[in-house]
Amino acid sequence: MTDLSHPRTEAPDSPWLDLDAYIRLPRLGSLSLSPDGGTLLCSVQGVNADGTEYTSALWRVDPRGEAPARRYTRSVQGEAAAAFLRDGSLLFTSKRDVPAAGEDAPKKSTTALWCLPPDGGEAYVLARRDGGWGSVLTSPVSDTVVLGVLMHAGVEDEEADAARREARDKKKISAILHDGYPVRFWDKDLGPETTRLKAATVGGSGDLALEGLRDLTGDVGRSLHDAVLSRDGATLAVVWGVPKPAGETLTQLELIDVASGERRTIAAEDDHEYGSPVFSDDGATLACVRTTRSTAERAPLPLVWLIDVATGDGRAPAEGWDRWGTPVAFSPDGGTLYVTADEDGACPILAIDVSSGDVRRLTGDGAHSSVLRSPDGTTLYAVRASYSSPGEIVAVDATSGASTVLRAPVEYPALPGRVERVETQASDGTRVPGWLVLPEDASPDQPAPLTLWVHGGPLNSWNSWSWRWCPWLLVSRGQAVLLPDPALSTGYGQAYVQRGWGRWGAEPFTDVMALTDAVEARPDIRADTSVMMGGSFGGYMANWIATQTSRFKAIVSHASLWNLGSFGPTTDAAWYWSREMTPEMQAKFSPHQFADQITTPMLVIHGDKDYRVPIGEGLALWWALASAFDGDPADLPHRFLYFPDENHWILTPQHAKVWYETVLEFVAAQREGRRMGAVENL
Repeated sequence: MTDLSHPRTEAPDSPWLDLDAYIRLPRLGSLSLSPDGGTLLCSVQGVNADGTEYTSALWRVDPRGEAPARRYTRSVQGEAAAAFLRDGSLLFTSKRDVPAAGEDAPKKSTTALWCLPPDGGEAYVLARRDGGWGSVLTSPVSDTVVLGVLMHAGVEDEEADAARREARDKKKISAILHDGYPVRFWDKDLGPETTRLKAATVGGSGDLALEGLRDLTGDVGRSLHDAVLSRDGATLAVVWGVPKPAGETLTQLELIDVASGERRTIAAEDDHEYGSPVFSDDGATLACVRTTRSTAERAPLPLVWLIDVATGDGRAPAEGWDRWGTPVAFSPDGGTLYVTADEDGACPILAIDVSSGDVRRLTGDGAHSSVLRSPDGTTLYAVRASYSSPGEIVAVDATSGASTVLRAPVEYPALPGRVERVETQASDGTRVPGWLVLPEDASPDQPAPLTLWVHGGPLNSWNSWSWRWCPWLLVSRGQAVLLPDPALSTGYGQAYVQRGWGRWGAEPFTDVMALTDAVEARPDIRADTSVMMGGSFGGYMANWIATQTSRFKAIVSHASLWNLGSFGPTTDAAWYWSREMTPEMQAKFSPHQFADQITTPMLVIHGDKDYRVPIGEGLALWWALASAFDGDPADLPHRFLYFPDENHWILTPQHAKVWYETVLEFVAAQREGRRMGAVENL
């Protein structure tokens, strides 16, 4: 379906116009680097043969930028959780078919741990188990391997765990008995299996028997959140969830000695949480994020934090720096800590001098992710993306910050327009920034209709390419897309976050409207056909806008918060949201209280597996819309797009295509004053 309010600006076979071509575009994922720095791998996600699922393959990228990228692993099922052994062998997990027992036995599909030799020979199964494998941690200087293993509560060994799994499967039992909170996370049910960490010693060849794995944690329930291994393979730093009264969970940092399994708490406070740990090369210092626990009046305040591993003493190396940094690596001598942080519409790599606290920005535009440091410390590798680029792999000089684009596995077609940085002033004088994505031919003679798209989070910002929220699919159809960063957005200082904390329907709303006003005043924008859309917090804003103004021709509300009072107790982390969503905030800013003020046609979208914003929110919004319409049911202007098997995001290729087709047709129909037409496959 196309929006006929503005002519096409792309050839019909362009992936920005052809949704089948769009979902087939490969997507760059995370990076892995061999201990000698000679092999850089990138995970690349693409659709399978029938176009119904995404799978990942590993590609080799030349760290010097000279040789073209080449595919490193090949299987229909795809690969994940890649990590190098010290001799350059690659460990990865895959659901490739493997012998069930012995080389002559029938093959079956299971998530096995595979090993690919450094010379590029045939990959072979290193270990297998019916429950599969989670994380894989290795050391560049030792033969230590630490694996995340899902096991049932109360079992002591693999045999008992396999028996429990088989019994539940045969009896088709999916019930879970909980003895604490939470019970779900995003789109996953917590239990009946939880993660344990197990260690083994393994070389680049040979075998890893399950009996050789040493259980480092035992049955610790849901305590394990994340873990990193020190360079020498001797110590694990684990983000550890601790249940607190009133259903709350706080995270602290634990150190586990890999040889003995002894565990000690290195950072724990009732009014702070800890996460994102990174070891210095000598293992003497642990960098992390220390976040002040939020309250009804105070937004969370994350600070980069350094901990002396021997004493547990901690400090903020850049306490006056007003950004939310995440550690990614130390320099080899430990004198510099590299971090990423949202920064005024970008997410650059920055260098913090550990002694002086000076912060130096290394990179320019774009959002940098999966940052890795070369063994000699001279280079940082990252995946860089922005609204001008779906993704590229860059090598960043650690001293000068100069970036070199490497020869990646994917070259993307030209984008059908241009991106501009825009801003205005709110009524209180605060700067409100955003991005405006325009068709190339938008001009005073041919102004483009505007789509306002509000981001989720809400502690988030528009600074990187998104395949799920891609403005170019609208721009290719002649629309301009405004991506505002209102109050609560990250990358503009703590005061900007605090300004909207607990005030979702106040400054975040008025900021969005102020920037929309400013953009609609441009001569290359049509001011009479604007539509609005948003997901998650952006969906909340869609609902709030629908109740506060009738200025938009249509509103698309995806995975949205409708009734803050019902959302709070049913979301997957109710303790976090209850800190901000007080009864007073709910009474003042919950959209459901103003349902009778909605006059704009709305498209409601929700996935049944969404545990962050449960389906009840979408159902309640839909009932409010349907029950308020007293005309002929055939004339109901609203629509509800329901995905029984999707979660907070719409992840499968064909469902993503349906999502965009439905949104584009609904918006086009409202702009053109006609009845919504049919959508293919619905």
